[in-house]
Amino acid sequence: MAITLHVPKSPKSGRGASINPHPRFEREETVAFDDGWDLETDAARPRTTVTEEKAKTIITRNASPDIGFDRSINAYRGCEHGCVYCFARPTHAYMGLSPGLDFETRLFAKPDAAALLREELAAPSYRCRSIAIGTNTDPYQPVERERRITRSILEVLAATRHPVGIVTKSDLVLRDLDILAPMARDGLTKVGISVTTLNPLLARTMEPRAPTPKKRLDAVARLQEAGVPVSVLVAPIVPSINDHEIEAIVAAAAERGVETVNYVLLRLPHEVKDIVRDWLARHFPDRARRVMTVMQAMRGGKDYDATWGVRQRGEGPFAKLIAERMELAVKRHDLKIGSTRLRTDLFTPPRRQRPQLDLFD
Repeated sequence: MAITLHVPKSPKSGRGASINPHPRFEREETVAFDDGWDLETDAARPRTTVTEEKAKTIITRNASPDIGFDRSINAYRGCEHGCVYCFARPTHAYMGLSPGLDFETRLFAKPDAAALLREELAAPSYRCRSIAIGTNTDPYQPVERERRITRSILEVLAATRHPVGIVTKSDLVLRDLDILAPMARDGLTKVGISVTTLNPLLARTMEPRAPTPKKRLDAVARLQEAGVPVSVLVAPIVPSINDHEIEAIVAAAAERGVETVNYVLLRLPHEVKDIVRDWLARHFPDRARRVMTVMQAMRGGKDYDATWGVRQRGEGPFAKLIAERMELAVKRHDLKIGSTRLRTDLFTPPRRQRPQLDLFD
């Protein structure tokens, strides 16, 4: 069922997506339609709302052979950073919401995350392996300043001496150095900072509400000084948009003392391809066609290939060229592609909550 709606001409200021594509699981579909009568003053800036979610579990498991972890935690759904290219956008469809503007304006927070984590770690069947934080949405997005859910999760992991890897674009991670630095001394934590570009104007276009590249690189240096292993992620690499910066980003990472870097090519699963196409048409009309042509050349003629081992690196001549450039840049600065391995032998399970049985202990 299609419903025709009036939509304003201009994109939403301060947001990554300019459209709200139909959630793929919903039966009713809305179709954007410009009736030509709107005024610029009609377009109100969308406000960010946060809904509390009562989750039943907090650790998510996966069996993907091309990523370095089998379990992760996401304290939030949606992300206000508004990175237009975010491969996690389609997950909002599971909430009946659009992966477009909804993903960056209609957030969900899990206030019971720390309590749930403590319960799951205390289970007799639990076996310790590194937990990844920030795999779907940024754990240090703006809402974390007030909610502090990520910090509460880290407090549980620190108390149980459980290994954790964090991926973020935010210098807010520095707030938790009092937890991360002691964990790092025991080989229990590492941080990946994503640096998409060194150009602040391009960053504002691609990642409108994320901290600037300078703040991220300053955070890299601070973490390194505190003894926390940091990897800089050149991600995502978008042909004809930021691929020319690969060597410069690796050099900037090396200057801050990192030992490892990594990279991921642009991924366009489900609705992301439509959001990125719209973004390219608005901001880079002269390059939009070339970007998609090269992307399809790396994905076997399709916008996206979800095959394990291919989805993050692509294939074909351009993908091979990117890989070779990364390898040369890394070699030039005596770095490695990869990340630090964490210890699992120090884990001490939390005490299970057994109020009745505790009377007999």
